[in-house]
Amino acid sequence: MPALLRQLSGLGGCTHPIRLDGHRTEHALNTGTGEIGNVLHHLDSTALPAGHLLVRCNNRRSTRCPACAEVYRRDTFHLITSGLRGGKGVPERVAAHPRVFATFTAPGFGPVHNRPTGPARTIRPCRCGVLHDQEDAALGTPLDPGTYDYDAAVLWNAHAGLLWRRFSIYLRREVAKRAGLSQRTLRDYARVSFAKVAEYQKRGAVHFHAVIRIDGPEGGDTPPPAWATAELLTDAIRTATTAAQVDGPVIDHRAHAFAFGRQLDVRTIRSADFDGGQELTERAVAAYIAKYATKGAETATGALDRPLKFLAELAQFDISDHARRMVRTAWALGSRKELEELRLRAWAHMLGFRGHFSTKSRRYSTTLGALRTARAGWRRAQAAAASNGLATSENPYAPDTTLVLAHWVYAGTGLTDTETWLAETLEPAPGTEGEPTHG
Repeated sequence: MPALLRQLSGLGGCTHPIRLDGHRTEHALNTGTGEIGNVLHHLDSTALPAGHLLVRCNNRRSTRCPACAEVYRRDTFHLITSGLRGGKGVPERVAAHPRVFATFTAPGFGPVHNRPTGPARTIRPCRCGVLHDQEDAALGTPLDPGTYDYDAAVLWNAHAGLLWRRFSIYLRREVAKRAGLSQRTLRDYARVSFAKVAEYQKRGAVHFHAVIRIDGPEGGDTPPPAWATAELLTDAIRTATTAAQVDGPVIDHRAHAFAFGRQLDVRTIRSADFDGGQELTERAVAAYIAKYATKGAETATGALDRPLKFLAELAQFDISDHARRMVRTAWALGSRKELEELRLRAWAHMLGFRGHFSTKSRRYSTTLGALRTARAGWRRAQAAAASNGLATSENPYAPDTTLVLAHWVYAGTGLTDTETWLAETLEPAPGTEGEPTHG
């Protein structure tokens, strides 16, 4: 029992771990001769307390696994922050580069219940005549479901990622134009970097929050040219947003085209050192974006957090009529041969959106993979130092002198009833995020 408790505590609170069968063997290796020496450590899943190697599920959705979603949220926070003020391999001088926080909304598909604002940001009654509470389930639902354009709403979500890519191309073009350069020549003087996250509005339409920055030609490692200002970047974003458009499919003789909505918010990001923190700060932006990295359609609309195999499954879920109709529309459109490449049935639970929730340009900052690798390396260094003392701060695990042979196969997901009961009695072990556990 104590060994099983130790294995479960290493999951850090993950409630749906991946169970693996297999083995892992570490051999001493002579790098000079290539000779494989004695076995340093051997791990076999059958000898583990749980009978399997347990690996965190790493699901980003807070509704599926709160513990793993929290790790993802923190990683996203550090990823965004390093691109705003440096760190994690990004120089601190990046904090002086022009950068803005922009929100891109979806177009309208029909009137919905909302909380319009009046003078002095006071809340006014909705078109239906009701002053909705902030938690009112009616918010975001159509005033008249019969006339709401569900087809366009689903197809907008399906094309939102492509529209963002089109916008990013236009943005570089507009920045170059304002600098008096061609788009190709711009690369020799400046580079536009970004990190964005997708968020579902209550009506089920995706919109994007993005940090957009102008760097020098080598990214954050080089200063931007003197002409690169936040004002120039803001103006270029507004023009590129208006110009960006994606042609959609023709359905029942109706041609669809998609563009961002009229509401566009672009705000300059200031350092927390400015104006006593009253400006839009780096930390506030990073926290805001990270919050939405763990949410999906299920959070905003009460829709589903996993794919459907059959439409009949939808009857089992207690979701709103609006969300149910969005899912059904995606499923129905998914049966059309001309929409086959959109894979709408596979993404019906996402209301048609099939893009990544958080993305970034290559030179914006570090990567989630690098953060996970560093964390896993730190944990292995701790384990190696505790078990045999072979690792040193200069050379953790001595990787050049160790040969690892491993073979793992999927054996299932989740915990047994007994393991679940035991796991609920544990506090997550500090610093165990992202590591397989073997007690």
